[in-house]
Amino acid sequence: RKRTNSNPRHGPFHERAPAKIVYRTIRGMVPHKTPRGAAALDRLKCFEGMPHPWDRKKRMVIPAALKVLRLRPERRFCKLGDLSSAFGWKHQALVGRLESQRKVKSEAFYKKKCAAKKALEEATKAAKVSAEDQKILEAAG
Repeated sequence: RKRTNSNPRHGPFHERAPAKIVYRTIRGMVPHKTPRGAAALDRLKCFEGMPHPWDRKKRMVIPAALKVLRLRPERRFCKLGDLSSAFGWKHQALVGRLESQRKVKSEAFYKKKCAAKKALEEATKAAKVSAEDQKILEAAG
């Protein structure tokens, strides 16, 4: 008579959210049972989308991680959100909607920032400095 020797409720647990998958993947690369590795994992934050405090921060690109540089054109690839959705994650549409709203706000902020920078440059060009003030400025460095 066949029977299973394991109870699926006892694990291993397969998380469906992309942030949890990334966390678990990184945990496999870090010595998480040592104090140093545990401290490193405590500093790690993974999110779906881009939540409030980080959506206003300047973002950086790691060129070595770009898909266009890492993969040859004929290679197949998949996105983690699509993989998670196929695996049972139910919030892809919600995160996509929130991300589109964030991108609209971000674009408006960027246009406002560019306009302010251009106005500052024009004001700097239009500013007239008298000869005596110019001497004081040159003396100050």
